[in-house]
Amino acid sequence: MNASAEPETQTDVEIVTFGCRLNAWESEVMRDHARAGGLSDAVIVNTCAVTNAAVADARRTIRKLKRERPDAQVIVTGCAAQIDPDMFAAMPEVARVIGNAEKLKAETFKAQTVSGGDRVEVGDIMKVREVASHLVDGLEGRARAFVQVQTGCDHRCTFCIIPYGRGNARSAPAGEVVDQVRRLVETGHSEVVLTGVDLTSWGDDLPGKPALGRLVRAILKQVPDLPRLRLSSIDAIEIDDDLFAAIAEEERLCPYLHLSLQAGDDMILKRMKRRHLRDDAIQLTRRLRAVRPDIAFGADLIAGFPTETEAMFENSLRLVDECDLSFLHVFPYSPRPGTPAARMPQVDGAAIKDRAARLRAKGEQALTRHLERRVGMEMTALMERDGQARGADFSPIAIDAPARPGALVRVRITGHDGTRLIGEAMEAAA
Repeated sequence: MNASAEPETQTDVEIVTFGCRLNAWESEVMRDHARAGGLSDAVIVNTCAVTNAAVADARRTIRKLKRERPDAQVIVTGCAAQIDPDMFAAMPEVARVIGNAEKLKAETFKAQTVSGGDRVEVGDIMKVREVASHLVDGLEGRARAFVQVQTGCDHRCTFCIIPYGRGNARSAPAGEVVDQVRRLVETGHSEVVLTGVDLTSWGDDLPGKPALGRLVRAILKQVPDLPRLRLSSIDAIEIDDDLFAAIAEEERLCPYLHLSLQAGDDMILKRMKRRHLRDDAIQLTRRLRAVRPDIAFGADLIAGFPTETEAMFENSLRLVDECDLSFLHVFPYSPRPGTPAARMPQVDGAAIKDRAARLRAKGEQALTRHLERRVGMEMTALMERDGQARGADFSPIAIDAPARPGALVRVRITGHDGTRLIGEAMEAAA
């Protein structure tokens, strides 16, 4: 997850998004609702609660936005607002606080509702049973589209506050998902990303309890014109047999998985209440690489979890090499009030900062290793914007050639600059 803000503007309504890709997708839904509802002169801040720093960043941003647009109504939503609405309601800059379920309803953003509704509209997220079905035209300048197939989480990792912001796990029916993907392909999207809070739990609450692999197979079979299907972050322990086979056999399923690993030490994993051990992660990546040699892996890793010793941390460092990871998201641990980990013996703050820095340095080495392997290869890249594209394996590619966002371009990799590949366009693939 990314706790940095990403603003988007539409006339005089501005949306500032913190956090994950699911939040970004939901910001697009709110943007469409605000436009349809005639909302004007407003700023919507879609918050993240994954770390204390994310919450603090949101509060600072709210104050800054109000200084810059004193006449605009500031509307706060997202996971942090869902978990602690009173904190945001107490801020004089905030006109309205809405919950994670309410933010996806069209009526929430009608101009008359915003001006005359309750200042705090945050319901009990644990009572929500459905997944809101919305179709957005895509994100990132139409380069790719995101489809929410699942939200919420039934697991209770000891460090995580997100289930209290998102509620229990619930899935979108397969038929609705396939229809959305088909419509996105018809409007010109070359890549669709399936996203959710706990993506691999998709189907647990549906009749017959279908697994994610069945959904992936259905999309690829029933939408044959879809060039690329990508999965967002997944829980490695929940990769079902159908999904494993799809990764091995389906070329249109992108050879990249972002794994929710969190740590590389068995005792820390148990104290996190994770459902895998370090060897499970190692064996999974080896098995997948054996059937899909071009696959690349990213991972979330937490530095300085309570009780973590230096030896335990070294196990996480070694896991980067043992799983041959290419892309790391490193989180310095911060205690979230209300979580079991917040009551555990804490690691010294300086040690947390040092370990996070060492993990990031390890991630830079891993990325360089990954990029070096790609030099000399040919691949199909999705243009994200002029001069920037991304390979199916998630490799960022600099291309010195104009192309519209969303175009697929055949590229020869001639080098790298340490953070991205350097590509030479050969021909447009689509």
